[in-house]
Amino acid sequence: MEWVETTGRTVEEATEAALAALGVAVADAEIEVVAEAKMGLFGRLREEARVRARVAPSTPRAKEERDRRRRPKSTPSPSTQDALAVATVSSPDDPPAAPRTKTPARSRPTKNEETTVDEQDRGADVPVAEQAAVAQEFLEGLLGSMGITGFATAVNLIDDDTAEVQVTGEDLGLLIGPKGATLLAVQDLARVFVQRRTAARHGRLMVDIAGYRAKRREALERFTQKVAADVVAKGAAIALEPMSAADRKVVHDTANDIDGVMTSSQGEDPSRRVVIQPA
Repeated sequence: MEWVETTGRTVEEATEAALAALGVAVADAEIEVVAEAKMGLFGRLREEARVRARVAPSTPRAKEERDRRRRPKSTPSPSTQDALAVATVSSPDDPPAAPRTKTPARSRPTKNEETTVDEQDRGADVPVAEQAAVAQEFLEGLLGSMGITGFATAVNLIDDDTAEVQVTGEDLGLLIGPKGATLLAVQDLARVFVQRRTAARHGRLMVDIAGYRAKRREALERFTQKVAADVVAKGAAIALEPMSAADRKVVHDTANDIDGVMTSSQGEDPSRRVVIQPA
């Protein structure tokens, strides 16, 4: 079964994306944590968590076990013992598994598996601009399936590793949701689609709908400036409401440019919040 690799702000979020891509429950999947999320200064998300998962394979009973009732028990010959010893060696491409005996195993991957590995290796070098074009295709399909008039455009390369796709149109509030919660879900779906289509392992995609991110940033900057002024005037710290990692980054960046205050993050997602305090 082919492995899929997904990312998220946390390991749990990346795992949920992998399960959604596979269409199975966690009990029916094998999941490996490739990398934990890495945080930078002031609680900024520097690198997303990354996991790989596949549908848990179902191993049929070995032929010797099926034939046990039809023949008397006997001691295997030396050649049979050697074959059984080889059968218990795991492939280098497989994750660690509990020891099993008398279970035939392939000594080399099938042609399909070799192709999948090659595709994944090529996917590691997929330019982020190409990933944005694939995300644009997904978003246009999403708009069409929901009967929403709009357009998706890959308009902005934030840097060499980050691209943004913007969605414009009418009545897009349904795709934004309260405090941008639905927008984040749409963004995660777009990322999963791109990963499955291109097998890309590097680069980061951002999705903006109806200019929500820009408007949200402006509102957060004004709010942060007001709170920072109160902190300086009163000489006491103020804890803000829980925010997403993206919103917390805006608050940190804005407050860091204001004399007399400093920031820190407290708690765990989804209840993690920024505290603005006197410097």
